[in-house]
Amino acid sequence: MKTRLSILFVLCFQLLEAQCAMCKAVVEQGNISEAEGLNDGILYLMALPYLLLGGLFFAIGKYRKRTKK
Repeated sequence: MKTRLSILFVLCFQLLEAQCAMCKAVVEQGNISEAEGLNDGILYLMALPYLLLGGLFFAIGKYRKRTKK
């Protein structure tokens, strides 16, 4: 089982490495401000779903606490 998982991980890693040719081209041009902007955009897109889910769970928890009283 571990061997199959290791092989799958290696194969998927090589496939994922080839994604987003435009992002790779921007970073390889060497313009630091564009690379920093790209990194900021990635962090923004990554953080937004977690913030939305956190807010949803907070609201559900508050609602459940209020209905128990």
